Amino acid sequence: MGELLVQTLWLLGSAVVVLAACQRLRIPSSLGYLLVGIMLGPHTAGPVVEAPQIHGLAEFGIVFLLFTIGLSFSPPQLSALGAQVLRLGVGQVVLSTLVVALLAWLAGQAPAAAFIIGAVFAQSSTTIISRQLAEQGEEQERHARLGTALSVFQDVTSVPFIVVIPVLGSALGLFELGTALLWAMAKAALALVLVFVCGRWLLGPLFRLVAARRSAELFTLAVLFVSLIAAWTTASFGLSMAFGAFLAGMMLGETEFRHQIEASIRPFRDVLLGLFFVGVGMLFEPAVLPAIWPEALLGALLLLTSKSLLVALLVHRDGGDALLAWRTGLLLAVGGEFGFALLALGLEGQAIDPRSGQIVLAAVLFSMFVAPLLIRYNAALARLLTRRRSPPVAAPGLPHVDDACAAACREHVILCGYGRVGQSIGRFLEEEGIAYVALDLDPLKVREAHLAGEPVFYGDASERSVLEAVGVDAARLLVVSCADADTAHKVLLHARALRPGLPVMVRTRDESHVDALRSAGATEVVPETFEATLMIAAHVLVLLSVPLGRVLRRVQAERACHYRLLREFFDGGDWVGEAGEARTDRLRAVLLPADSPVLGQPLGGCGLEDVTITALVRAGERQLAPSLDTCLCAGDTLVLFGSPESLQRAERLLLP
Repeated sequence: MGELLVQTLWLLGSAVVVLAACQRLRIPSSLGYLLVGIMLGPHTAGPVVEAPQIHGLAEFGIVFLLFTIGLSFSPPQLSALGAQVLRLGVGQVVLSTLVVALLAWLAGQAPAAAFIIGAVFAQSSTTIISRQLAEQGEEQERHARLGTALSVFQDVTSVPFIVVIPVLGSALGLFELGTALLWAMAKAALALVLVFVCGRWLLGPLFRLVAARRSAELFTLAVLFVSLIAAWTTASFGLSMAFGAFLAGMMLGETEFRHQIEASIRPFRDVLLGLFFVGVGMLFEPAVLPAIWPEALLGALLLLTSKSLLVALLVHRDGGDALLAWRTGLLLAVGGEFGFALLALGLEGQAIDPRSGQIVLAAVLFSMFVAPLLIRYNAALARLLTRRRSPPVAAPGLPHVDDACAAACREHVILCGYGRVGQSIGRFLEEEGIAYVALDLDPLKVREAHLAGEPVFYGDASERSVLEAVGVDAARLLVVSCADADTAHKVLLHARALRPGLPVMVRTRDESHVDALRSAGATEVVPETFEATLMIAAHVLVLLSVPLGRVLRRVQAERACHYRLLREFFDGGDWVGEAGEARTDRLRAVLLPADSPVLGQPLGGCGLEDVTITALVRAGERQLAPSLDTCLCAGDTLVLFGSPESLQRAERLLLP
C-alpha cells in the first residue's frame, strides 16, 4: 500500500509540474501527459510507476472519451454536419488509410500492421488545430471551419478502427483476417442494434426518473453506470469497451440531458484520459531513438505530405479553390491523439511489432511538433504551393472581377470579404442607397449572392490587379471586413500605392494588430472585442438610467480616442499576446513601499513623463487623474498606463 501511494504521488506531482509548464508554453496537454509517461516509464532513469496499474485505469479514459464523442454525434447531429463534411471526412480517412497502408506493406510490413499504421496516420489532432487557429484569430475563416469540422469528424471515423484493430493480432493469414473482420463487424452490428433498441426505450425514461430526484450525485452515478454497462456489453461480444460507450453516448445525445451528462462525465474523462496518454508515453523507449530516427522522420514526412496532398485534392475536387484546398490540407496534415489510442490497441493485440510501434509513435510526435508552424504559416505556404502571382481563375459560372470592369461604378464602397460582417455592411449600404462592390474567395457564397442580385465578385482583394479591376481609384471607401491580419496588410499596401488618400477601414478580432494596421495606412481600425465591450457598457449605463445623450457622448468619445479606456486593463504581467505578438499599452498598479525613493516628491517630479497616471489609491480612496502636485506617501498605489518598456522604467524609478 505504501509503494502504491508513493507511485501515485510521483504521478500526480509530475503531472502538475509538466502540465503547468505546457500551459505556460501553450503546448497541448496530451503532449505533456506523454512526457510524464516517458519520465516515469521503465525505459528512463529515475522513479518508475507500474505500467499495468496505469493501463488498467487508462482504458476507462478512452471509454469515457468515446462516450462524450457519442453525445456530440447522435444521428441527427451527424446528418446536420452537411454532405460536404461527411463526403470529405470519409474520403480523407479511407484514402489516407489505404495509401499509407499500401506504402507500409510495400516497405515490408505485414498486412495487419500496415493497416494499423494507415489508420494511425489518418487521424489529426483537433486540440492542436483548434487551439492554434484560435491563437491566430483564424477560427472563423472558411479553411479553419472546414479543417476543424473534418478533424472532429475523424474522431467518429476512428470507431470502426477501434472495432477492427483488436482482432487483427489473432489473424494468421488473409483468409483468417477476412473471417475475423467479418465476424467482428457482425458482432458490432448486433451490439449496435441491441444498444439502439435498449437506449431508445430505456435510457430516456431512466434519466427522466433520475433527473426528477434533483440529485447531482444520483445523476452522476447513473451516467457512470450507463456508460460502463454499455462498455461491458460490447466487451462481452469480444469487442472494444470504447465502442459500447460510443453507442450509448449516441443514444443519449438525442435526449434533453446531453449537456448535463457531458458535464457530469467530464472530470472522470479528463483525468482518466490523461492516464491513458501517460500509459502511451510509457511505451516509448528513448534509447531506441538514435537507431530509428531516420525511419521516424521519414514516417513523419509521409504523414504530413500524404494527408496534406489528399485533403487538398479532395477539397479542390469538391469545388474549393486551390488556396482553400491547400490551407485545409496543411491544417489536417498533423498527426492526432486518437492515433495513439489506435496504436496502443495494435501493440496490445500484438498486431504490430514493438520496433515498428516505436517508429510510428515517434513519427506522430514529430508531426505534432511541426504542426504549430504549418498551421501558423498555412496561408503563406498555400500561396507558395499554388504559385499565385495573378488573380485566381474563377470556376465556370462564377462572376469574376473582370466582369466588374464593365459596371465601372464611381463613388462606391469596396468590401474586401463578404462573410458575416461584410454582408451586414452591405445591407446597411443598400438601405442608404450607397453603391458597393464586394470581393470574396468562397465560390459557393459568391455564386449564391450574385444570383440574389448582390454586387459580389470572385477575387482576391490582396492582389493589386483585383483592386484596380473594382475601381479603387474612384471609390469613396475601402472596407477590409475579413479578420486575417496578413490579408489586411497586403490590401493596405496595394491600396496606399494605388490611391494614397483613400479612406480604409479595417476590421480586426482584437487589439493585438491595431497599431500595426494603423502604421500600415489604415484610416480606422475596429477591434471586434472593443466594440462588443463598448456596446455592453452602453447598455449597462442605459439600464442604470444614465441619460441616453450622455451615454452616446461617452461612446463617441471612446471611439474618438481609439478606445483608450477599453485598452486600460490589467493582464497579469503577461506581455505576450494570444498569437505571440507583443501586446500594446496596459495598466499596471505599483504599491510604494516605505523605502521608495520618490516618497515626499510631487507626482510631476518623479520622471513618469512616458506613462499616464490614471489613478492614485490612498487609504482605500481611489482618485482618478490625480494632480501632478500631489506628494507621494508610503502605501500609495499608482495606477500607470503605458507600454511594457515604459512601465518597467517607471517601476525602476518608483521602487527601491
